[in-house]
Amino acid sequence: MSMLFKGIFAAVGAFALVAGTAQAETLRASHQWNTNDVRHKMVEIIKTEVEKADVGLNVRIYPSASLYKPKEQYAPLTTGQLDISAFPLAYAADRHPQFDATLMPGLVKNHDHAKRLNDSEFMQEIKQIINDSGVIVLADTWLAGGFASKENCILEPEDIEGQVSRAAGKAFEQMLVGAGASIASMPSSEIYTAMQTGVLDAANTSSGSFVSYRIYEQVKCLTAPGDHALWFMYEPILMSKKSFDALTEEQQEALMAAGQVSEEYFFEQAKKLDKTMVDTFKEAGVEVVTMNAEQAQMWRDIAQETSYAEFAKNVEGGQELIDKALAVE
Repeated sequence: MSMLFKGIFAAVGAFALVAGTAQAETLRASHQWNTNDVRHKMVEIIKTEVEKADVGLNVRIYPSASLYKPKEQYAPLTTGQLDISAFPLAYAADRHPQFDATLMPGLVKNHDHAKRLNDSEFMQEIKQIINDSGVIVLADTWLAGGFASKENCILEPEDIEGQVSRAAGKAFEQMLVGAGASIASMPSSEIYTAMQTGVLDAANTSSGSFVSYRIYEQVKCLTAPGDHALWFMYEPILMSKKSFDALTEEQQEALMAAGQVSEEYFFEQAKKLDKTMVDTFKEAGVEVVTMNAEQAQMWRDIAQETSYAEFAKNVEGGQELIDKALAVE
């Protein structure tokens, strides 16, 4: 082969390589957590699986709220300005009040119950609202949490009476007030200092936050999720419908398959987060307890009169949503 033809073939090969690279589309994924967080790992799995599928898709991840602030990610998903987000759905309740049902006390009992809830009429209705707003779910994710107090173990409603507590979300605040607590609202990152300075007596938040913010250094007793938890929050991996619809069928299938791998990973990791929390608190000398079915029902009875009642009164279809969630065994 002459040097001329070798040069032509080399040029053609280089052009094909550049053209192939140019065809790969990069999706932007955003979330609020650092790169050690399990929710970041979920997005990393989607990135890895999609790129491994070799369908002309790449994913660039923007962690630690480096692209959008935590509560400002839903709007750009609806318009296609943002492609993917790991997002606590209740953050968007100002746009769709029904989303507050995904951070409602006592609706989810444990991780296995959460998994069954994913296929229920309750979640079908939530997902229909998500879809109608221009967003789809790539992976279902529920994160558990519990209670901790400087004063005593919190098992029954009377145990928190008179204490100043931080709650996650207004539905939990309403229930705690109904149990006789006072509320001090703050992000979970401020719980430690508030307890240290005497502003807070008690708090509820996620298992991951209890550990990462070292709350075990400030409390006497932890109420872990166990089989009868009160605190669960839906934090799915979401994707812009506009971005999804612009992809080829092959690319869409690769994304949905990646989302399933990510979801299965998190289901096991979420349980491990609870175990890590329990082990960490015990090692720090904190007493760890869990509620039984009767104690959890006492809290749900108060929620019925407070947070559930407010949700039913103020949110269109609210009572039906609560009923559908409670119907899942």
